[in-house]
Amino acid sequence: MRPLTEAETRAVFEKLGKYIGENIQLLVDRPDGTYCFRLHRDRVYYLSEKLLKLAASVPRESLVAPGTCFGKFTKSQKFRLSVTALDFLAPYAKYKVWVKPGSEQSFLYGNHVLKSGLGRITENTAQYQGVVVYSMADVPLVSARALPGLRGVRGGRPPSHLPFIPQGFGVAAKSTQECRKVDPLAIVVFHQADVGEYVRNENTLT
Repeated sequence: MRPLTEAETRAVFEKLGKYIGENIQLLVDRPDGTYCFRLHRDRVYYLSEKLLKLAASVPRESLVAPGTCFGKFTKSQKFRLSVTALDFLAPYAKYKVWVKPGSEQSFLYGNHVLKSGLGRITENTAQYQGVVVYSMADVPLVSARALPGLRGVRGGRPPSHLPFIPQGFGVAAKSTQECRKVDPLAIVVFHQADVGEYVRNENTLT
């Protein structure tokens, strides 16, 4: 495990910037301490400095995942974000897309979002802008035990203040204005990652 080079840092921050803009700074300087990025076996991990010090005592060959994997570098040195970074992208994302319940499963199988499956999109989203994809369904995708606010709610339905559930992220194939007039079968969001990968690729996600 080692610090990222200047070129690697630029590649990672440019990719993150497409989704969260200047909010990248909020990932590093957090109220609960300082966090950093480290490279281990071509994967970029996000971890606290406290955890970094503890991981330093573990032999490299025994170290599996020192923190949260944000993505990996390909053989051509291009950085690709992983779905495991979703929980950190979603709170800071500037542009969002909501898919209709009928198109949710298609996206979770790795398919692009079509106009017919588009529920909402953030105003002024530009073409090729990074977007976080959300579900419009009001049925939570986590247990009541995981969300204390759901306990005692009839039918397991969430209270009105419960946020939409992030499903993954992608790249806007059309701008907000273009989405209003394109064909129902036109692609409006290019798929990049989705939470279904936790099942499809469970052996390779770290």
